[in-house]
Amino acid sequence: MNETPVSSPEAEFTAAQAVAAGTDFAELKVGDAGLFWVEFRPADDACRIWHWHHHQARCLTPDGFSVRSRVYEYGGGSFCLGGDGLVFVNEKDQQVYTQPLDNTPPRPLTQDPACRYGDVQWHDGQALAVEERHGETVEHRLVALAEGTRQVLAEGADFYASPTVSPDGQRLAWIEWDRPAQPWTVTRLMTCRREASGQWGAAQTVAAGDESLQQPRFDTANRLYCLSDRNSFWQPWGELDGSWQALASEPADHAAAPWQLGASTWLALGPQHYLATWFEAGFGQLGLRTPDGRSERFASAYTRFRHLAMDATCVYAIAASPISPAAVIAIARDTHEVNVLAGGAEVLPAHRISLPQSFHCGAGEALAHGFFYPAAGSITPSPLIVFVHGGPTSACYPVLDPRIQFWTHRGFAVADLNYRGSSGYGREYRHALHLRWGQSDVEDACSAVERLAADGLIDRTQVFIRGGSAGGYTALCALAFTDVFRAGASLYGVSDPVALARATHKFEGDYLDWLIGDPVQDAERYRQRTPLLHAERIKVPVVFFQGELDAVVVPEQTRAMLAALNANGIEAQAHFYEGERHGFRKARNLEHALDQEWRFYCKVLEQH
Repeated sequence: MNETPVSSPEAEFTAAQAVAAGTDFAELKVGDAGLFWVEFRPADDACRIWHWHHHQARCLTPDGFSVRSRVYEYGGGSFCLGGDGLVFVNEKDQQVYTQPLDNTPPRPLTQDPACRYGDVQWHDGQALAVEERHGETVEHRLVALAEGTRQVLAEGADFYASPTVSPDGQRLAWIEWDRPAQPWTVTRLMTCRREASGQWGAAQTVAAGDESLQQPRFDTANRLYCLSDRNSFWQPWGELDGSWQALASEPADHAAAPWQLGASTWLALGPQHYLATWFEAGFGQLGLRTPDGRSERFASAYTRFRHLAMDATCVYAIAASPISPAAVIAIARDTHEVNVLAGGAEVLPAHRISLPQSFHCGAGEALAHGFFYPAAGSITPSPLIVFVHGGPTSACYPVLDPRIQFWTHRGFAVADLNYRGSSGYGREYRHALHLRWGQSDVEDACSAVERLAADGLIDRTQVFIRGGSAGGYTALCALAFTDVFRAGASLYGVSDPVALARATHKFEGDYLDWLIGDPVQDAERYRQRTPLLHAERIKVPVVFFQGELDAVVVPEQTRAMLAALNANGIEAQAHFYEGERHGFRKARNLEHALDQEWRFYCKVLEQH
């Protein structure tokens, strides 16, 4: 048996360093005044807007403000360029503010404590936004906001996203959907025209059916486009020759599942002419599709691209690679030269980074995908930690994740798993988890262990599983219903799906029906897949991490699971964090959780 994994002093990569390297970026916007983005630094505990102009970056968000929407709980689309400066959503009160670029303090555009706002866009002196009103029920609308005025643009649907106005100001487009659909299952592309009175006319459906649509765009000639998965992948479609047609594109997803508002993974430039990112075997690509059918690729050293923007000279993106963390990059359109504007600082020397290796497990309809990170400097076989991403309709990516490097530097290999149900591999793969959550994902986690053990890469007797949110549910199911894993960790994970369905928010109010079934009609299926009801089947140690303000997975779920395990005499620990919601943001808590998880696994290994 291998000795307990440890790291040598010269190879030490601490939890504090891993957390400090977690700076992230979002929502690039480019305009006449330069380039803007939202930046989050764990030590700062705030999301701030930064401005790149004249080859320098400066922070525009003053102390006391944080730029973050909480519409649909996951937010997105938290700021735009408008008027003489910025329009943004302040995290604390969820109201819309305006802020000039001359250091004048932000001023509130809205003052309605019952409302949250997100996906803000600017048009003709107004901020267009998704409005989320909390009362006896939660209602969503599209609204236009100006000083002292509020105009309803669309209402009646359960959810809205992506209000977009054509360059000539004569057409408004948006995405909407109704319960029980999710934005990655069935949505509608809607549009309306401006009437002679200046008001918007009746809404018309452009595309709808058994498809998910996202990110509507207009080109400079006012033609409408959108991503649709009608042909298996999220690919560009548009108004061509008087009809709605698919554009020539790669047979791949050109977007991830739209958990957050404000995504920008493609830009429409004209018929058969667009900038986009897409996935090839899980690796991100960035390219310009030209009208003559050519695909001009950029920045091949990077493996994930988000929040695209473009001007006359540069393509901009938030990008990451297996050896560099998230960065704001500018790519010269003529020479393809890449210039890093923010982020991307060296986390570790390249020779000390464990690189992702693609692997497949299972076979046929049960084939699953993942990335394997070998333990740094160790002799195989190594202990293994299976990482299970949240969502579950989400994905992991082959980019530098400081948390993974933290583990590999301590003698653990990592399998980052895109189980069936993950996004990035097409509609059929994404929908493979329909009614099978707690089964297919668990099967794939076990299959990954068998595959890596058969290849001689890991020690089959020293395997752990960990996951956050939905990934925590998969981890707990794997611990309850299989004997593959030595121990596990649940970070704000689901232990009781029925309780989650009663307490969860509107955006995910019907998600569990899709993942497992109707809680009443399929009560037996829920019983079979509820870790809390099968706590006696968990025979190995478990550690829990939970935010006290979590509105998605409420703390009572974690406390109930912890009590059940303790009652059965199973070694279980839990760490609860005041002020944290669904997913931790405070640097001290992120560091503490990572360090405590490592100490927990080491203790388990020392016991045998």
